Amino acid sequence: MKRAYFQAPRFLGVAVGLALVVGLTAADDPKKTVDAGGVSFKAPESWKSVPTKSQMRKAQLKVEPVKGDDFPAELVVYVFPGGAGSVDANVERWQKQFKDADGATPKVESKKVKGKNVDATRVEIAGHYHPTAFPGMPAEPDRADARLLGAIVTTDKYGYFLKMVGPDKTMKEASKAFDELIGSLEVDGD
Repeated sequence: MKRAYFQAPRFLGVAVGLALVVGLTAADDPKKTVDAGGVSFKAPESWKSVPTKSQMRKAQLKVEPVKGDDFPAELVVYVFPGGAGSVDANVERWQKQFKDADGATPKVESKKVKGKNVDATRVEIAGHYHPTAFPGMPAEPDRADARLLGAIVTTDKYGYFLKMVGPDKTMKEASKAFDELIGSLEVDGD
C-alpha cells in the first residue's frame, strides 16, 4: 500500500507536466485568417501565404516539408461562379490525377463535414500524383508518394475548392491542421 501512495504523487506530477506540454504546444500554433474570394478560414501561421500563380487562384499557401520529404505541400483555393460542376465530378477529376502502385486510380475517402457556417465535402487521395496541365501555367512535376487533402463547398452562386497536395509524410502531419481549417470555413453572404 505504501508503494502506491508514493507513486501517486509522481504520477500526478507526470500528468501535470504532460498537460502543460500539450497546452504550450497548442499555444505555440497560432492561427491566421485567410480571406479568399468570399470564403475565409483559419490556417497555421507556419503555412506561408505566397503570391497566386493565376487569376483562378484566390489564395495560395506553402507548407514546409517534414524531415525526409524533399518538397513542400501547397494549398490552393479556387472560387468559381456557378460552381464548376458537381462535387462528385470534381472529386472524380482529382482522383484521376493519382495512380496507385499498379497504375490504377486509387480509392477516394470523402465525407461531409461542418464548417463555421457551411457544409463541406472533405476529400483525401494518395498515390503517384499526375497534375493536370493548364494553358499558360508552368507544368507541375509528377510526384510519387503524394497525398491530396481537399474541401469542396458549393452554394447557389459559387463553388469553393481548397486543394492541398504534397509529399505523403508532410500531408499526414498537416492533416489535423487541415481538418481544423475546414471546421473554420466561413462563406461570406452569398
